[in-house]
Amino acid sequence: MLSKVPEITVWFWVIKILCTTVGESFADWINMTLGVGLDVTAAIFTVVLAIVLAWQLSLSRYTPFVYWLTVVVVSVTGTLYTDILTDELGVPLGLSTGVFAATLAAVFGVWWVRERTLSIHGITTRPRESFYWLAILVTFALGTAAGDWTLELTGWSPGVAVLLPAGLIIAVVAGWRLGANAVLSFWLAYVLTRPLGANLGDWLGFSKSQQGLGLGVALTSVIFLGAILATVVYLTVTRADVIDEPDAPPAVHPVRERAMLGYFGVVAVAAGALLAWAHAQPHAAPPGAEGPAVITPIAAGQASAHFPAADVATLRTLAEGMSANVRAGDQAAARAGATRIETFWDDAQPRLQALDATTWTGIDGRIDAVLTSIRDANPDPATETRALDDLRSALA
Repeated sequence: MLSKVPEITVWFWVIKILCTTVGESFADWINMTLGVGLDVTAAIFTVVLAIVLAWQLSLSRYTPFVYWLTVVVVSVTGTLYTDILTDELGVPLGLSTGVFAATLAAVFGVWWVRERTLSIHGITTRPRESFYWLAILVTFALGTAAGDWTLELTGWSPGVAVLLPAGLIIAVVAGWRLGANAVLSFWLAYVLTRPLGANLGDWLGFSKSQQGLGLGVALTSVIFLGAILATVVYLTVTRADVIDEPDAPPAVHPVRERAMLGYFGVVAVAAGALLAWAHAQPHAAPPGAEGPAVITPIAAGQASAHFPAADVATLRTLAEGMSANVRAGDQAAARAGATRIETFWDDAQPRLQALDATTWTGIDGRIDAVLTSIRDANPDPATETRALDDLRSALA
């Protein structure tokens, strides 16, 4: 069959970053904003991935719409799998990063033993295409874990965290230009675009109190999906990324490749040193993570007396919904509710804090206690219930 993948042009990398950003924001929107829940969302997208991947595998040539639809779905699914390990199973991000890295190495190892090439310019057989999509799924999961681990280690905001993968991609491109192995350079860059796109999505979607631009995950998803669609239409019309015939194997320069392996090693050590230095510096938890809650006294009816009734009613409804989820043992729904109340509270902060800073501080501490208890790696229903009852009492 003809090549099933696009030519590696600037369009490839533009649309790849767009897809990774959608993977982060769209997964959060369905899981958290719509309240579907992590497990249900992951199950839905696993089925969707199976359908879309079967469609892609059934074709005999590269078709931009189907190919990039598959990448988007793989991006969302890989993100969800990593989130399940972290949020529900309590697997440390450092461990999941190592496991996914080892899994990717195993995929490449089996791929090489069977096909004697890892080049994407030779995806002209069903086995090679199967290895290709398996590798891509693992790279998305690996990139998600590595990106989140970076935020956890450093406390950087998403806007600042974008700079590290961007800088590493530039270093990889420079190495490739200087003679590094083209296949190795491609896959290194491919993995790095995942944390780049994820941090970009968080930066755009997070509220301003979370050091983001406040666009929201829904609007961010719409913007990037629209950009993907426009780019795919352009590529479909122009065929600018179609490989008519597989490329001949590139010339091998062993001396240069060995030198560039050393260069990549130096870059990796420098990146590790930067992360270690940042981790050692005093820093807050990354956006969305909660520290110890500070509870200040608040009088009965104080919130209703000083804040608009509609805001208090919304907070009360969200808290009651989470209480019902905890009683039913539905931790995924409780986590989704925690995200909704956090987003509402962060967005309302400038307005409510200006009305009464003392009341705002009292409610803020109780919401922090709720978020901490619900997002604990091993949540205790009794602790969750106490925190929610305290919040509901303050909102009565």
